Amino acid sequence: MDFKSYFDIPKDLLYFNTPGNGLMPKTNYAWREQRDRDFFNPQDPLREQQGDFIEQVRSKIASFFFTDVHSVFCVPNFSFGFNTLLSGIPSSIPMIIVEGDYPSVNYPVFSRGFSAKTVALDENLEANIEKSILPNTEQILFLSIVQYISGVKIDLSFIQELKHKYPKLLIIGDATQFLGTEKFDFQHAGFDGIGASGYKWLLSGFGNGFMLLNERLRALIYQEAQQKSLPQETMWAGRSILKTYFEPGHIDTLAHGTLLQSLNFLETANLDLIQKHIQGLTEIAYSELNKRDLLLPIAKKRKIQSSLVNIQLNPNLYPKLVESGIRCFPRGSGIRIGIHLYNTEEDLNRLLKIIDQI
Repeated sequence: MDFKSYFDIPKDLLYFNTPGNGLMPKTNYAWREQRDRDFFNPQDPLREQQGDFIEQVRSKIASFFFTDVHSVFCVPNFSFGFNTLLSGIPSSIPMIIVEGDYPSVNYPVFSRGFSAKTVALDENLEANIEKSILPNTEQILFLSIVQYISGVKIDLSFIQELKHKYPKLLIIGDATQFLGTEKFDFQHAGFDGIGASGYKWLLSGFGNGFMLLNERLRALIYQEAQQKSLPQETMWAGRSILKTYFEPGHIDTLAHGTLLQSLNFLETANLDLIQKHIQGLTEIAYSELNKRDLLLPIAKKRKIQSSLVNIQLNPNLYPKLVESGIRCFPRGSGIRIGIHLYNTEEDLNRLLKIIDQI
């Protein structure tokens, strides 16, 4: 399927920087333009519909990720949502984090003084995690589903196995580098909580994100506050205590409306087809880069491949790549690229040709 036609990408540009910032489909441009026109019209009732509109967004997020609306909290970005979540977790619960994970995951854990064990990020990540689990003990595992530098993707079946084997373990994931690449059923995935920003693989621009929290996790956080009564003002009718933490004020309808449009687009495009398209290109990329000895050692050793790839080129070559029309980014020991629905086999071939020439 020609997914690229839904995006406005110049022919001389190879856009591989989705891990940094995903592109929005052309339908989003049209919607935002009309939305702004309506908003600037003082006779339009748009302003009075803010609350109802956010509930539409919430419902869409819930259906898209196979959960209920009570699990969904609309936030401006993952970092805000994750910090809010951490602030409500009892400080006595021991935690597990992954070495070198996204700073917005690991740093807030340390800065709040939680007791946390760090597991090594290597080809045996799943085994390393399981060795850190204390049987019959309430613990929390925090991790990114896809690591932002190496592209290492956790085995999602392993997450389900962990939940079955260690029922007291809570698992919370940063899904920002994952959601938008394949279907994700939150209720059956094994995660107790998931957070994501919409500006990468969900193609939604800045200012929108969400947290998905199951019933057990919602009951665990802000326990003392949840025992207190809510203010009685009419405008807070039906509002939960947790919403006063995760959604303390007005939510940007343009930003979250863009997320709504992107979810509609991905649904119409068919996530099963998108996943098949991405996997096909990823297999080609791994094969060709491996022939050139340009994959990270950890990427060579892991069976599960993500669409985030760290090409082992000298990061100092980044300016040359940009001059050649490639949008990518230096991360770690190499150049990071992402393969999404708007990339093609022709894009990969052009990228490889440029790499061979520099």
